Amino acid sequence: MTSTRSRKLCLAQQPDADEMLSRDPFALLVGMLLDQQIPMERAFAGPVAISKRMIGPFDPATVAHYDPDAFVEVVAGPPAVHRFPTAMAARIQTLAKHLDEQYGGNASALWSDVKSGDDLLARLSALPGFGAQKAKIFVALLGKQLKVRPRGWREASEPYGEDGAFKSVADVIDVASLVRVRQFKQEQQVVRQRVVARPLRQTRNG
Repeated sequence: MTSTRSRKLCLAQQPDADEMLSRDPFALLVGMLLDQQIPMERAFAGPVAISKRMIGPFDPATVAHYDPDAFVEVVAGPPAVHRFPTAMAARIQTLAKHLDEQYGGNASALWSDVKSGDDLLARLSALPGFGAQKAKIFVALLGKQLKVRPRGWREASEPYGEDGAFKSVADVIDVASLVRVRQFKQEQQVVRQRVVARPLRQTRNG
C-alpha cells in the first residue's frame, strides 16, 4: 500500500479517522464513495469504523473477497456507517474488486503514474460508484491537499479545483472550512429548489 501522505487530512474531524485517510489511499476512496446523502464528516469516518469491525486487513483484496452478508453486518453496525448500509456495502465491495483486478489492489496506482488531469479524471470516472462530479472533486482533493498535480489537473476538476474556493471536501482543512463548504452546499440546494419550483409555478399560472 502506497501512502497518500502529503499533509494531515482533516475530513472526518476525528483524529483516528483522519490519520487513516492521510496514509491509506483505499480508505480515502471509500470515504469519497460514502460521501452522499449523509454528512461529509460521517462519510469520511466510515473507513476507520469498517476497518475496526472487519476480520483481516482493510485493503481492496480482503474487502473484495469478504463474505457479502458479513460485510453488510460490518457496515450496518451499530452504529451504521451509512444510512443505506446494504447498498453501500455492495458498492464498497464492487469498488474493491475493481481496484483489486485493475490496479493489483494498489489504490494509489490510480494516480501514481498518471500524465494529465484528463487521464486522472478518466480513471476516477471509471470507478464503480464514482460519477463525473465525484471524480472531479477527488481530482481537486488530490491536487489541493495531497500534491498530486498532473498537467491540467485544475482544468480537469473544474469548478472544484479553483483556488480559494469552499465548494467541496477538497477545500476542507479544518472545522471553519467545513462550515463554509456546508454553507455553500446549502445555498446551492436552495438555488436548485428555486429552479425546479419556477416552471411549476409557470405551469399553474398558464
